[in-house]
Amino acid sequence: MSDYRKLDVWNMSHALVLNVHDAVKKIRGSDYSKLRSQMLGAAMSIPTNLVEGVGQRSRKEFCRFVRISLNSTNELDYHLLTARDFKVMDSAEHHTLEAQTVAVRKMLHGLLRSLGDSGPGGQKG
Repeated sequence: MSDYRKLDVWNMSHALVLNVHDAVKKIRGSDYSKLRSQMLGAAMSIPTNLVEGVGQRSRKEFCRFVRISLNSTNELDYHLLTARDFKVMDSAEHHTLEAQTVAVRKMLHGLLRSLGDSGPGGQKG
């Protein structure tokens, strides 16, 4: 794969970044600047690692970057939960972003399976 834009999961994760960006702009207060930064950073890490991964020379290396993207979905999920529990994000917006994050996570798992990498350490089987 040479063009990351052809990956459905990249397109969906890029849309997630845009939605998280819109959400963090609504979070006010200097007390939450780190949370805003962490949320956006985790979201941006998902498509960014896919972009880096497609440029790798081997399938194994590409899988490593896909797993990093996958880990970033877990991190984002936690930051979204924290924002909701801190009451700086309403439940409806949290639900929407969480559902989008889960959808991206499922697509990343599917991509790993299609690449023949189904285990946590990259081992087949």
